[in-house]
Amino acid sequence: MKITRFAPSPTGTLHIGGVRTALFNYIFSRQHNGLFLIRIEDTDQERSKKEFEVDILQGLQWLGIEADQEPVRQSERSELYRKAAEKLINSGSAYWCNCTPEELDEMRKAQSAAGKKPMYDGRSRNLGLARSSETVLRLATPENGETIVNDLIRGEIKFNNNELDDLILLRSDGSPTYHFCNVVDDYEQKITTVIRGEDHISNTPRQIHIQKALGYPDLEYAHLPLVLGEDKKRLSKRHAATSLNAYKEMGYTKETIINTLALLGWSTQEEIFSTNDLIANFDIKNVQKGAAIFDLKRMDWISSQHLSNLNNDDFIKIIGPFMEEINIHADAQNYEAIILAMRTSKPSLRQIAESTKPFFFPLEEYDPKGTEKFLKGSKELLEHAFDKLQNLNEWTETELDMLLIQIRDFFNYPVPKVNQPLRIALMGTTMSPSLGYTLELFGKEESLKRIQTAIKFIG
Repeated sequence: MKITRFAPSPTGTLHIGGVRTALFNYIFSRQHNGLFLIRIEDTDQERSKKEFEVDILQGLQWLGIEADQEPVRQSERSELYRKAAEKLINSGSAYWCNCTPEELDEMRKAQSAAGKKPMYDGRSRNLGLARSSETVLRLATPENGETIVNDLIRGEIKFNNNELDDLILLRSDGSPTYHFCNVVDDYEQKITTVIRGEDHISNTPRQIHIQKALGYPDLEYAHLPLVLGEDKKRLSKRHAATSLNAYKEMGYTKETIINTLALLGWSTQEEIFSTNDLIANFDIKNVQKGAAIFDLKRMDWISSQHLSNLNNDDFIKIIGPFMEEINIHADAQNYEAIILAMRTSKPSLRQIAESTKPFFFPLEEYDPKGTEKFLKGSKELLEHAFDKLQNLNEWTETELDMLLIQIRDFFNYPVPKVNQPLRIALMGTTMSPSLGYTLELFGKEESLKRIQTAIKFIG
């Protein structure tokens, strides 16, 4: 049985890269009939906030990535760290160091000047110092040999032990450091497999040294490629939104988000899939070593595919909250028909909801590009169309389509030169369902009113 964990620090909202890490841990555990656990690493008391913890847990729950046990918090596990530290001290695997910040700074400057790697030189290792308010606890790192990490994605990674200095385990105030807590928690939670970002690769040999000093069993490791923007730099807000909440609020479904994130560093023949499909087909050994590029256009395409797979009732249900947000309610005239007519207009639920607004509210403006290209110079066309539409007795899509053909024949115009000015008059943009159906949805009175307004605008 494999047991994995996602261990976020509650110092900010849930990052989209963190979601991918949680997803891969969750999928791996499910594939191996194991457990997926969540650990809140909140030892940074100044930056850790309860609201961020709530955001993280609620975001994962919304996606369906739920822990198999209650989440644990490092801030509540001090006794475990104290006992582990005592074990290291008693075994001689850790020692107290009283080097001042000034001494450490001078040491590193001298090493750099000599062309050496700046690192702690172990000067307190054999002094037998006692604990005091001015000492930190350091691990007595092996000085020779190498540490080998057998990574499920990257294969064998070797580190020379003489390049790794004696890591601080407890600060002078007695608080445990990240690496120490991480190792103790993984052991106490019975973690078997650590799946995390490649930025943690350099941490791994340090943590292995702590594991061995404590007599803990070896773990499996898999280091995922970093998520980068299209400019090959680490994903940030200049590329796209970085928090899960932002994509949720934009109207991307959880299926879209999971599908998109799974393809960041992993590929499959079928690009559109569910979580269950992912559990059936994912293989962590096929995750790429190179960086994964987050492409919002690809996410939009994936979203369009997932939305198109919904039946009409489900689509109307999930877009409902976004319609309510812009004050369009289910009792509005032609509510369902308009939503279904516009469901392929945009890639996200919020954008689709926004695109229906011209049907429910008066137009505030016309699209400048569409106005310049199609509306200006079309006064004669709109006046002729107004007269013909005004005399149409049966206001149905079929009859309207036939009338539009007659108008095109009268002017000997191509389709866009007739349809696009009318679309702009009705919708404010050149985007709508088929023009005949658009006219039917607006109804005769509103259609004529908007065409007349456009004629006045041109004049």
